[in-house]
Amino acid sequence: MNNNLIVAQSGGPTAAINSSLAGVCSAAVKSPQIGQVYGSVHGIQGVIKDQFIEFTDWDDTALDRLAKTPAMYLGSCRFKLPEPSEDEELYKTIFDRFESMHIGYFIYIGGNDSMDTVVKLSAYAKAHNKQISIAGVPKTIDNDLIITDHTPGFGSAAKYVANTVREVAYDTYIYDTKSVTIIEIMGRDAGWLTTASALARTKSSPAPHLIYLPEVAFSKDNFIEDVKKNLERYKNIVVAVSEGIHDKSGNYISADTTYSDRFGHSQLSGAGRILENLVKDRLGVKVRSIELNVLQRCAGHIVSKTDFTEAFAQGEYAVTHSLTGASGFMSAIRRISDSPYRTELFAVDVADVANKAKPVPESFINEYGNNVTKSAVDYLTPLIQGEAAADFENGVVDYLPVLHLVHHRI
Repeated sequence: MNNNLIVAQSGGPTAAINSSLAGVCSAAVKSPQIGQVYGSVHGIQGVIKDQFIEFTDWDDTALDRLAKTPAMYLGSCRFKLPEPSEDEELYKTIFDRFESMHIGYFIYIGGNDSMDTVVKLSAYAKAHNKQISIAGVPKTIDNDLIITDHTPGFGSAAKYVANTVREVAYDTYIYDTKSVTIIEIMGRDAGWLTTASALARTKSSPAPHLIYLPEVAFSKDNFIEDVKKNLERYKNIVVAVSEGIHDKSGNYISADTTYSDRFGHSQLSGAGRILENLVKDRLGVKVRSIELNVLQRCAGHIVSKTDFTEAFAQGEYAVTHSLTGASGFMSAIRRISDSPYRTELFAVDVADVANKAKPVPESFINEYGNNVTKSAVDYLTPLIQGEAAADFENGVVDYLPVLHLVHHRI
């Protein structure tokens, strides 16, 4: 009887993705309809390479610790599954593995590329009468999956961004000299995380004073004018920019060719560094740039409780809905109201989600393209509420060991 389950993770990590993993494992371990519960190490490649760990005997205490561990306990991969017409032997390998392990359920936790894998595997299973339910659980700090109101992992990353921008702002205020601080935030094609920087503002601290998203064409001249105007009013200003800001022709600011190495090769710098040099050259004021980089997605010590709870629930839902016989779906969130914040879970056809992206809507961006609106703040605020308390030992966060991912060299 094919009643065992495999769960895997793929794509970029988040501080809450292991909460989704814990939700999957919790529902699966407790279900009388499911036998063994396996985790595939390094995504779908673990299935291909026969690399698994087992969760069947994990209790609530172990799963709670798993949920509080950031990044990906099972490891990840950036593997683009080809079409069956391109490599059917690969599909035969995968489904032979499922059959030999008596797998009736496969849950893939990930972003857009992971949902593409769910689409392909579920379509192949249906076409070849394979008795297996294949489902997706969303995650991405980019918050760019369509249909679902928001994605697990985004709320915690947004909470990190908001708190970090506020703390940076306080640091800038201490000097009695004009200064510009540029904070580069993740978001190649969608500016959701940069939008969240607006949550740093207080009545006494208006930082970030300017916000630039990839949804709006970026003009260096307009940017300098925006900075000049703000410096007339404020001594120290903070600017939040998405890494993917680009000009009206679609050229990324980070691909600026102004700066070259000693061989004459163009140097690709981050958008923040490019703008730092621009402000220094044009305005001559004190300026620095800060790139938050991977800190936005690995900060397990400042996870949003809302995000943590919803991530776990979406993992559970993927299992319980699979038990009804459903396949080829992704668990999703529907928002019912902002205040009080209420949502519900539902299943969406994963083919309607994969390979599509959700930009920040125009209604969230001001008319000048250099700030966000109250509608954006109202949407974001519920997502960062509450704290999922991390465990500490000797003053340092204590996470579940990941020895199965650590390679020792002798």
